[in-house]
Amino acid sequence: MAQVRAWLEGLPPALNLAIDTLRPASADASFRRYFRLDAGQRSLIVMDAPPQHEDCRPFLHVDKLLADAGLNVPQVLAQDLDQGLLLLSDLGEQTYYQRIQDGLDDRQLQALYREALAALVKLQQASTAGLGVYDSARLADELKLFPEWYVQKHHGATLDDKTANALEKIFALLSASNGGQPQVLVHRDFHSPNLMVCDQPQYGPNPGVIDFQDALAGPITYDLASLVTDARTTWEEPQQLDWAIRYWEMARAAGLPVDADFADFHRAYEWMGLQRNLRILGVFARLNHRDGKAHYLAHMPRVNGYVRQVAQRYGVFTPLLRLLDRLDDRQVSVGYTF
Repeated sequence: MAQVRAWLEGLPPALNLAIDTLRPASADASFRRYFRLDAGQRSLIVMDAPPQHEDCRPFLHVDKLLADAGLNVPQVLAQDLDQGLLLLSDLGEQTYYQRIQDGLDDRQLQALYREALAALVKLQQASTAGLGVYDSARLADELKLFPEWYVQKHHGATLDDKTANALEKIFALLSASNGGQPQVLVHRDFHSPNLMVCDQPQYGPNPGVIDFQDALAGPITYDLASLVTDARTTWEEPQQLDWAIRYWEMARAAGLPVDADFADFHRAYEWMGLQRNLRILGVFARLNHRDGKAHYLAHMPRVNGYVRQVAQRYGVFTPLLRLLDRLDDRQVSVGYTF
């Protein structure tokens, strides 16, 4: 805090910073922390990203790509990359997640999410210059988190050869299918905790988009899957479908390379969601067991539910479903799919 205050004190007086008002704003799963302070008639955000752990340059690069595409992202007012400090415009007091937790009626919810879908379509038209590629190899590599951290570390289970081989085939199928999708800019965490509710003129148009520093050029359905199967907020399947159809119509109107048949698009984003949520189960297990962040355990049943929703719809994923049943100590019942 002393380092942050000393840096702020050295910034131009024209910024009108009230340094004594510096207060915590939020933290995330990384080493980054955020502070808010008053500056005249507005508030500003300080991002503290320790250089030994975090690199601010990807944030600055993606911030410009998204701003150029017309998205409401933080404006960078001052920076010191050696100290890992950025002074940013404030996009609002509440994330979508916080607003949902506080309670809002369906009309307000639908308005917020229609604006989020419109922002996603804009985001996918942004330049991907200078970004890494989210290809099949990278997607496959991320899936290793699931058996290592969720199956073995979290559940203490050992995979027999038959199950391990079946899982390997499923992972290869998912990674090849998803990696073969048309590529656009992918935020990678386009969901309720990273969308700010901009309901005051000083915050700009809704939504404000944050936490995009890990963006890549990747599968077009990735961010939609992230939004409609939100790891922090349960959306039932009818709601997922409603938003997916609205997005698909907007994306087609914008000329984005989505499938012409919604049934094909639906399968594509479901398989993408399955891959993402398997990875998230591994990530949340690692955050708990390695990093001591036990609060992520509360979200695991929701993510497990999203995985099951897709796995039980397609016969090719039956071995995965059987593994989940074993891990969750569920009795397997005989059923029929048509």
